[in-house]
Amino acid sequence: MRSAHGRLARPPGTTACVLNIIDWPQLQTNTSVIEAVKQSADSLLKSASAKLSKVGLQATTKVLEDHPRTAVAEFAEEWSADLVLVGSHGASGLVRFLLGSVAQATLRRSPCSVEIVRKSAPDSTIATAAMRILVATDGSDCATAAVRSVAQRPWPEGSQTGVISVIPFVIPPGEMISPTLGPIYASPDVVESLQKEARGRAEEAVSRAWQVLSEGRVKPFTTELLPIGDAREVILDQAKDWATDLIVVGSHGYHGIDRLTLGSVSESVAMHAHCSVEVIRGS
Repeated sequence: MRSAHGRLARPPGTTACVLNIIDWPQLQTNTSVIEAVKQSADSLLKSASAKLSKVGLQATTKVLEDHPRTAVAEFAEEWSADLVLVGSHGASGLVRFLLGSVAQATLRRSPCSVEIVRKSAPDSTIATAAMRILVATDGSDCATAAVRSVAQRPWPEGSQTGVISVIPFVIPPGEMISPTLGPIYASPDVVESLQKEARGRAEEAVSRAWQVLSEGRVKPFTTELLPIGDAREVILDQAKDWATDLIVVGSHGYHGIDRLTLGSVSESVAMHAHCSVEVIRGS
C-alpha cells in the first residue's frame, strides 16, 4: 500500500485493494444518477490502481454498495487486511465532514491497523524522499508492535525516527479525581512515588524502542523525548515542531483505565494531527 505522503514503505509482495463504497441512501433513486456514480467509481479505481502498480504493488479493486462507516472495516476483516488506509477528510463542506466521520468510524471498527492519511506538502511526493517518523510508546504490547512495525519496513534512504513517551502529570495531593470515587487525597510522598514510577516506565519504554529501532532499517533520531503532560497534546505538538511526516502509535495501552486512556490518545492524535497517522493493532 502507498500512503498519501507518496513514499513507499511496504515490504515486497504487498498487495493492495482499492475500495470504493457507493452509499445508495445518499443518492437519488434516479437511474441516470446511479449509473453516473458507478462510472465515476470505476474511473477512480482504475486511476488509483495504475498509480499503485507504478510503485511496484499488486493492486486489485472492489466496489461495494453499502454504508461507508461500517463497510470499510467489514471488508477489511473479510479480506484479511493487515492495514487500512483512509483519507482524513474530503475536499470541502459536507463531503469533508462525511469522509472525516468515515475515517473515525474505520479507525474504531477495523480489526487491523489503520492509517489516517493526510495530503503531503508539494515537495514530499517523491518515492525516494527521506521521511521523519515519530513513534509514540508507553511500553505496552500495542506500542511495542508499533515500534517493531517501523523498524522492519523498507523506508526511503535517510529516513529518521523519533521516539516519544509522555509522562502523565500527577495532579497535586487533594486534587486527584477518580471517575467513580471523586477526589482522592494522597500525601506528597505518594504523589512523588507515582510520578517517579510513571517516569521510570516511560524511560524503559523509550529504551526498549531505541533498541528495536537500532536493529531495524531506519536511523533513530537522537533526541530523547520524555515530556510531562497530556499525551494527546504533547504528541501533536512535538510532531508539528519536528515536521513529522508520519506518526505511529499503538491502538491501546496496558489494561483497564490505561488501555482506555491510550485508546483515546491514539484516536485523538489520528484525527487531529497535521500529518498522516498510523494506529497499530496487535501484539
